[in-house]
Amino acid sequence: MRILDFLKGELIDVIHWTDDTRDTMVWRFERQGHAIKYGAKLTVREGQAAVFIHEGQLADVFKPGLYMLETNNMPIMTTLQHWDHGFQSPFKSEIYFVNTTRFNDMKWGTKNPIMCRDPEFGPVRLRAFGTYSVRVTDAAKFMQEIVGTDGEFTMDEISFQIRNIIVQEFSRVLASSGVPVLDMAANTGEMGKLVAAAITETIASYGLSLPELYIENISLPPAVEQALDKRTSIGITGDLNKFTQYSAAQAMTTAASNPSGGGEMSAGMGLGMGMAMANQMNNAGQWGQQPASAAPPPPPVEHVWHVAENGQTKGPYSKADMGRMASDGNLTRETFVWTAGQDGWMKAEDVNELAQLFTVMPPPPPPGA
Repeated sequence: MRILDFLKGELIDVIHWTDDTRDTMVWRFERQGHAIKYGAKLTVREGQAAVFIHEGQLADVFKPGLYMLETNNMPIMTTLQHWDHGFQSPFKSEIYFVNTTRFNDMKWGTKNPIMCRDPEFGPVRLRAFGTYSVRVTDAAKFMQEIVGTDGEFTMDEISFQIRNIIVQEFSRVLASSGVPVLDMAANTGEMGKLVAAAITETIASYGLSLPELYIENISLPPAVEQALDKRTSIGITGDLNKFTQYSAAQAMTTAASNPSGGGEMSAGMGLGMGMAMANQMNNAGQWGQQPASAAPPPPPVEHVWHVAENGQTKGPYSKADMGRMASDGNLTRETFVWTAGQDGWMKAEDVNELAQLFTVMPPPPPPGA
């Protein structure tokens, strides 16, 4: 009896998995003929889940801990098949270990440009890329929907599908956001949250979740970026004439201080650039004299008037309004008026600009004329 007990103890299965890779999501415990002895010890470590498959059916999911594979520990198995308690009665089953830790720094990016309508630049094509992390939250659903009977399932086998889902939702969010291209860098965090929320339901149907999703960059085509750089450079340089003169002077100084360039060549370059700069200065005026600009003077500021009537202030009225009021008799010489810059209220006839309104009709001719 003691010998039988000893043999039983020596031959008891110890089922466990230590992952030495960085991308394995599911690993199947291999046993010849899938024969697992009754009473085998199952060790599930933190960051793992063990899925028990019996005769092609998902029997149970074990969370981290130490388990004895017996019917009293697996009530579902009792309904599937009655086990004999004898040492010589192994059962045919499979155990899959599922990695439930995060898989970080996964890459995503747009394969083709996304067409958007920008309020400033009009139709534009945008590309974007970023990173995300993924983890298994429902081991049973992940096995049923994605893994199947794959004995070693890696992250590469599902990452392409996840990237497609992210890019599809990102394209929709980007096209409908209405955010100008120049302001997108300040809104990548909010757009990342919108994309993550939009794909949560689809990813959950695989038994997965995306704890993090980041948009690292949103870029324009290279030709558009070059044009934008030129536009920015022009805005920074300001006066192009002065910038050209400064650049020519710097080039002359560099050529003159370069002993390896050859005396005749340096002299020729200096002479040519000096003549070019002189021509530019002549075109701008005689040696530093800037051409007189013919900019028009600023338009005159039209006064508006306030009128005092029965102890109340009315207005403001333009001069045209005041002219119509004078014609209608609502504005007389004795009416008190005020405008900005005027020292207190004055009678309309004492204000030169308004006194003209009361002399529209010519006075009577002088006697004897």
